[in-house]
Amino acid sequence: MSATDTAAATVPAPAQGPGPAQGPGEPGAEVVCLGESMVTFVPQATGRLADVPAFTRAIGGAESNVACALAAAGHRARWVSRVGADGFGEHLVHAIAAYGVDTSAVTRDPARPTGIYFRTAADRDADAAFEVVYYRAGSAASAMSPHTVPLDTLRDTRVLHVTGITAALSPDCLALLRTLTERAAGRPLVSFDVNFRASLWPDKAAAGEVLLGLARGADLVFVGEDEAETAWGITGGPQAVRDALPEPTTLVVKQGADGATVFTRETAGGEARAGDGVTRAGDGVTRAGDGARGLRAAEVPAATRTAPDAVVHEPAPRVDVVAPVGAGDAFAAGYLSGLLRDLPVAARLRQGHLLAANVLTVAADLTTPPPRALTDRLAALDAEAWSGLALGPGWTERYAAEGGAAADGGPAADGGAVANGGAAADGGAAGAGSPSGADTGASEAGA
Repeated sequence: MSATDTAAATVPAPAQGPGPAQGPGEPGAEVVCLGESMVTFVPQATGRLADVPAFTRAIGGAESNVACALAAAGHRARWVSRVGADGFGEHLVHAIAAYGVDTSAVTRDPARPTGIYFRTAADRDADAAFEVVYYRAGSAASAMSPHTVPLDTLRDTRVLHVTGITAALSPDCLALLRTLTERAAGRPLVSFDVNFRASLWPDKAAAGEVLLGLARGADLVFVGEDEAETAWGITGGPQAVRDALPEPTTLVVKQGADGATVFTRETAGGEARAGDGVTRAGDGVTRAGDGARGLRAAEVPAATRTAPDAVVHEPAPRVDVVAPVGAGDAFAAGYLSGLLRDLPVAARLRQGHLLAANVLTVAADLTTPPPRALTDRLAALDAEAWSGLALGPGWTERYAAEGGAAADGGPAADGGAVANGGAAADGGAAGAGSPSGADTGASEAGA
């Protein structure tokens, strides 16, 4: 079996320069992402794993995908994990750092290996013959615990982003997540992406209980409607998910092609204040506010929540999907970028949709995000122009070259981006939206 290393082609240096410098009194990072990354081997041809002679090496990990996207978008992002003291671990750290991510808190474990996996080239959602084989049991990352990970480093940030994948890796990893989601004075805002992976959980009922408990301790939760149904048996749309999960200040329910809905609840202690970039249900007004300030107010108990939710829904652009993997991570990164930049909630959702579309329209699960000026311009479209937006392969390059003419009703090249009702190029269109579950992170493909 031969393997070709294309890391240099798939892991570019940050296109928008490094993140902003740390100012006096600021935390060490804007976002810290904790979780396992693995070296991925993707076949160079379709077919069964038993028949494929050559693979291309890449990297994959839901949390590191978010860190890479944020760093490439100009934020100070840190990835915290454990890797083996081996060549695969060295490759992971180097590849993730190439995006501008701070990897200084990654620990090398001399006794445990770096996780790897192999998968078929086919799309797991479209091909019943999709295969994935993991070699992650006993990995260095599975040894993460409150005693082996620097907790002060995790908390030296504005936002701590974690996912339910980590909870499934080992009892020690679960203990770490429970520690980090305990409501305590001075902790950063805790962002939790449910990321339910059925094959990682032998006991599905226990998995649902664990993930629900972790979500209830977080401040910001990302979950797909499909995940909520699979993990918790919840049906009935976003409001039903909110009814079952009232504790987080902010709940983002991803609805695939239908877009995403955000519920934001005010608290007596000011964790989410009236007017903090929220469109209130029924008043039709989006207010710019200070949603990113006060990120360290997570100690306010859920019991002090006093106001009804502010609810914002943003539809997803239509997308000519090349590959679905990684889009959920990109959506989370776009939303978090908008949060850190103090954008209104509707703009955060649109940023998430656009970064998801960027990944959906390429074959890789991790790619450099579009220039900020481009996503800001598209996110600022009026409702009619946004609803007509359709994005195909190459849309970021074409928009950058055309100065956004297509978004204003001008022509777009074949396969590019079209607004005001234009059709996506060469294939069926789908929502950018916020794929979750099976569509989140190539390292979790089929996991």
